Amino acid sequence: MCIRDRYQRRVRGLESAAMSDGKYFASTKKGEVAEYRSELRDNKLEVRREAVKKVIAAMTVGLDVEMLFPDMILCMNTPDIELKKLVYLYIINYARVKRNRDTVLLAVNTFVQDSQGANPLLRALAVRTMGSIRVEKISEYLIEPIKKAIRDEDPYVRKTAALCIAKLVDVWYLTMLQSKDEAAASDFDDKLEGSDFISALHELIEDSTPMVVANAVAALTEIQQYTTGLFSLTPSTLHKLLKALDECTEWGQVLILDAVAQYKPENYQEAEGTIDRVVPRLSHNNAAVVMGAIRVILQFLSHARDKDFIKQVCRKLAPPIVTLMSGPPEVQYVTLRNISIIVQRRPKILENQFRVFFCKYNDPPYVKTEKLEVLFKLANIRNIEELLNELKEYALEVDVDVARQAVKVIGRCAIKLEQGAQQCIDVLVELIQTEIKHIVQETIVVMKDIYRRYPNQYEELVKLMHDAFTNDEDEEDEGGSGNKVDLCDLEPEAKAAMIWICLLYTSPSPRDS
Repeated sequence: MCIRDRYQRRVRGLESAAMSDGKYFASTKKGEVAEYRSELRDNKLEVRREAVKKVIAAMTVGLDVEMLFPDMILCMNTPDIELKKLVYLYIINYARVKRNRDTVLLAVNTFVQDSQGANPLLRALAVRTMGSIRVEKISEYLIEPIKKAIRDEDPYVRKTAALCIAKLVDVWYLTMLQSKDEAAASDFDDKLEGSDFISALHELIEDSTPMVVANAVAALTEIQQYTTGLFSLTPSTLHKLLKALDECTEWGQVLILDAVAQYKPENYQEAEGTIDRVVPRLSHNNAAVVMGAIRVILQFLSHARDKDFIKQVCRKLAPPIVTLMSGPPEVQYVTLRNISIIVQRRPKILENQFRVFFCKYNDPPYVKTEKLEVLFKLANIRNIEELLNELKEYALEVDVDVARQAVKVIGRCAIKLEQGAQQCIDVLVELIQTEIKHIVQETIVVMKDIYRRYPNQYEELVKLMHDAFTNDEDEEDEGGSGNKVDLCDLEPEAKAAMIWICLLYTSPSPRDS
């Protein structure tokens, strides 16, 4: 009973809190902006805090409260951290407005003072806010606070400073692009070199806190887009990143895995050792971590020598990929795009799991398209019979686009597998006999490619394809032709394919012409 009572009291407390906060999102009446301004200038802290909450609520629902910018700046000078957080949120949103870019300079002294305060949360908040404003005039005052924050004793401040460096460099780069001065590029390089931020980020990679390491890697990777040669891993750096990988948050692990994937191992022992340390990430709950781990493993497997080791690792890759295919359609799509690349290099990883990629009735069209592509790449002589039975069902679907794609895959399988070409041709014959317009036309197109791959073979199908069509003269002679496809209704691609086939395989005698 005691536990239940505590739970009920907790629920009532949350409900009351939600109800009390909901009042700030009530509809704004005419003239309330003037009321907000007077409350923001009130001497009482509670009144100012309530006014700021109302302004933030109005901003959240899309109301324009930009005219209160000078008054919100005045509310920064307060020891209350909750109030500072709200004011900083407002400043980030409206500081980019052109007429506020000069006004925001009034807040620089407060930012700098807060970045040197006793509370690490306040120091990090000040640095993060200055970096998020992304105004060139503010960036000049951000350099010194960042340099101090990088060497702060608190890891939360250091990890915040690492990301702020990337934001600051981005502002410099955009300024360079917008400048018409020819010396803008050299000024950007001078700022980057003179600030000494790159070497500071390299030092943060050796930090004892995993999240600081992950943010330093993220910042260097971001800056690498603007100038090359800034970030390259060494064996010692690789060891530190792998050590931080075990203790990072999931998104920190994604960043580190992306960086490790760019590294080229010096020998096969290093490659196999790295794979052993990354394999545990395959069982992670986050799909991005799993795909990042698979990417690293496949990259490093090309440098491994032990065949038994390679087979063992490849067997471990299939289960996590199959698990990802049970996720939502968006995750399935991204997974399938990656799998399409994976099976190009190592198709044996998933050759026994091809049934996982059979289309379901409720799959979105974009997922079905990617599944068909993967099925084609996994096709081999051992599974071609089962695969063709499945593709035949897709070809007879109501969805015309999926049906066309299924017919194309059957034709591509015939070209890919010479030993299974006859089985593919048999299925295409059955599809032609259905006399369904879009199926027949798509079959004609793929047959053209098959004839180019296997010249002087399957010539008996030319008459079958011809018989599937009719024209106006046939209708007059036969009094109608049932469900046959009219030659005049052929799409341009199918018409061109049919002409090519007929010119190549029909007899030149006048009677047969």
